Amino acid sequence: MRVTTLSSGRVPQSPLKLMHRVYKYVLPGVEKELALLRARAEAIPDDELRNQALSSMDSKKFHCQGGAVFAIVSLEHRHILIPLIVALQTISDYLDNLCDRSTSLDPDDFRQLHQSMLDAVNPAASLQDYYLHRNENNDGGYLHHLVLTCQRMTASLPSYASVKPYVTELVVLYSDLQVYKHIRKDMREPMLLDWWEKHKSSYPNLQWNEFAAATGSTLGMFMLFLAATEDKLSASDAAAIKRGYFPHVCAQHILLDYLIDQEEDQLGGDLNFCNYYENDSLLVDRLGTIVARAREDVKLLPASRFHRLIIEGLLALYLSDPKVRHQPPVRGISRKLMKNSPLTRLFFLVNSIWIRKKQA
Repeated sequence: MRVTTLSSGRVPQSPLKLMHRVYKYVLPGVEKELALLRARAEAIPDDELRNQALSSMDSKKFHCQGGAVFAIVSLEHRHILIPLIVALQTISDYLDNLCDRSTSLDPDDFRQLHQSMLDAVNPAASLQDYYLHRNENNDGGYLHHLVLTCQRMTASLPSYASVKPYVTELVVLYSDLQVYKHIRKDMREPMLLDWWEKHKSSYPNLQWNEFAAATGSTLGMFMLFLAATEDKLSASDAAAIKRGYFPHVCAQHILLDYLIDQEEDQLGGDLNFCNYYENDSLLVDRLGTIVARAREDVKLLPASRFHRLIIEGLLALYLSDPKVRHQPPVRGISRKLMKNSPLTRLFFLVNSIWIRKKQA
């Protein structure tokens, strides 16, 4: 596979070099973008929409920080990648808040809200009324601004045409998940299982909850954005990159997210895909299997060491979260997952803890 952006000497080859670029370029870039978006969010006229927009930034800021790590590979394109990743992740987090804490259980409402993500990754799409099916609708142009930012940035990527079909495929799956997981509780699992029936032949190594988890990750989209910075990326290269991240890297990402959110989701009555394993031992076994398959998948990509750093960084990021300490069962699972950890993962673990203390 020829993907020169990822096979060049610009790719960080060690955790220390990666984190140097994160501190020097990524974190300041994300802070700048989020500050601009926060100013817009604070001006949203509707109280509920304003509160959810600000809450998504406060509680899920690390999603933007983690996603923007992909920009370190192509620093000359960070002026495109960081605003793009922050804007799309902010749409995702904002809509997740709206759906999670919504008084609505209308699938048409959730589908229309997530049309904004589909439009965001299609530079030619026209803006729509994304609040068409809900009472709260006056956001002062906030969501339209996010969509337009994504459209402008994707249009600036040299090979976006090559990755666009695969980005769109992942966004469609993401949107489907958000609809099915937020409808009436008695309908959620049946709809998710029906959805799985349409896709399971393509993913024979996954269980239905693991496929659903994989569709909830934005990492595959971000990796494709990075690949599109290459001048002449082929469609076959783009397809291979998508397969390198989806489903296993993406499933690892979201299952870890659900792992640490179990207590929070139980209190909020939210669906959690880690609860579908018969016991903690099976959960640890399946997570371990998915991580192992993720490592095998990224070996097929250029600069595979960088992608391995992403995998180890995900484990460290989530398992160092303060939520782990307050949930004894999760703490026990984390210890098992970290057992015999490679030095790389231990480095990221210590670093993640330090970053959280610094930002507290």
